Formats: sequence, structure tokens, C-alpha cells
Amino acid sequence: MDAYTSFARVYDLFMDDIPYEEWCRYLTGLLREQKIDHGLVLDLGCGTGTMTELLAREGYDMIGVDASVEMLEIAMEKKEASGLDILYLLQDMRSFELYGTVRAVVSVCDSINYLLSYEDLVETFRLVDNYLDPGGIFLFDLNTEYKYGELLGESTIAEDREEGSFIWDNHFDPESRINQYDLTLFIPALEEGQVQGSGQGGLYRRYQETHLQRAFSLEEVFKGLSEAGLQLVACYDAFTREKPAQGSDRVYIVARERKKASARSST
Repeated sequence: MDAYTSFARVYDLFMDDIPYEEWCRYLTGLLREQKIDHGLVLDLGCGTGTMTELLAREGYDMIGVDASVEMLEIAMEKKEASGLDILYLLQDMRSFELYGTVRAVVSVCDSINYLLSYEDLVETFRLVDNYLDPGGIFLFDLNTEYKYGELLGESTIAEDREEGSFIWDNHFDPESRINQYDLTLFIPALEEGQVQGSGQGGLYRRYQETHLQRAFSLEEVFKGLSEAGLQLVACYDAFTREKPAQGSDRVYIVARERKKASARSST
């Protein structure tokens, strides 16, 4: 689960092509379809807090959880700049703890794919179920095996910018269904008083990170949700209301807490 250390400082620079606002509209649309239009929401695997901030601007009371100190430092900088009331917690999604329950849990940008075993998947789902309000909603996305095997596997992605450069080598093992990203970063060495992206010349520092993600089949995910006590509501091809197809590279899954809701309705 250790990742996003050196990369954290330039993550937003290299991810500026992601249409976060569109993703947020899709997320909020799904939440509102499930009658979650306000209240406390947990962003599990929140990273630098971009989506957390967008959801806060939509009127949700946000908590962000992430295991990367470096990513949360940037999230806190954004919070200070925006003035939004967001609680950030440094925790592993496999063992996170909250002070109480929340109306919804969201986990996007393939954070769930960083769980490398079925056991970790189920344990995370159980914790989500534990911290959901009666009838609360769990909304998350996943990269598919098709994406790892056909689109990313054995490929190299590189980008060269004034603010820094990266080389991202991918290898997908179809037996373990683990995708390994070997990331090499070249980031300008900052002198005192300089900020990232200021266009300075001179020396670059080289950093290396390895990221591991796992492809889960939908059958595994549905089984894991059931084992954790969650009820599957819907599964969509990303950013649509259509069922996933063979060529879907990302899916969104909506699940509901049912045990506490059932207990409350029977009293």
C-alpha cells in the first residue's frame, strides 16, 4: 500500500487532464439518486483532496482518509487555501476508524485497486459497512482486468514538462492479476524560495516508486460485498447508466448498508 511519496508533490500537475468536475457531477448524480444530497460523507483514498474539495463544494460534510502522508499534506494545503471544513485522517483503508457513522462512503480514482488480496477487499468492505448509517451508500470505482491486460499491460507512458518529467512502465501478470507500475520521476531541484512549476532550470532530482494494483473480477467484488453485509444496488460502465461491457475499462459500483437498516425497520 506504500505509494505516492515522491510523486505526491507533482501528482496534480500530471493529472491535470482528468476531468474531475465531470467525475464529481457523475458521483453526485449517483448519490442523489440514492437520496444522499447532504450529510457526512467519507472519501476513502482521498489522495490530494481534489474530489474531496469538489464534494464539499456540493454541500457534503467531508472526511478524507488516505495512507500517504505526502498526499495528505497537499490536501491540507488545499484546505487552507479554500477554507473548506474538511477533516483529513492518515489511515489505511484496511483498518480505518471513524468517530461515528456517515451517510455515504465514496472511493474513486481506482483506490480500491490498491487492495492486493480478496481478504483485504472484504475487510475494507466490512469496515465501510460498519461505519455507514442505516441504509447508507457505498459508491466506488474500479479499473477492470481488460484495462490492465489490454490497455496498460506491457506499455510505457512518458511525459516531459517544464515542471518535471516521468516514465511509467507497466507490467500486468494475468495469473496474479497484479499490475506493477514502475515510476521514474525527474523533478527540478528547488532552491530556497522557489516553488514547484516556477520554470527554473538547472539540476533535476531522480525519484523511483513502484505501485501495485490488482484487477478484481466483478464476481469477486459482488461476493465480497455480500460477505461484508452490503447489498449490491447497481454496477455501471463508468460515467454512464449502462451495464459494464467486455471493453469497459472502469466500472462504478453502488452498494447499500442493509443490516442496521433492517434492524431499525423491525423495531
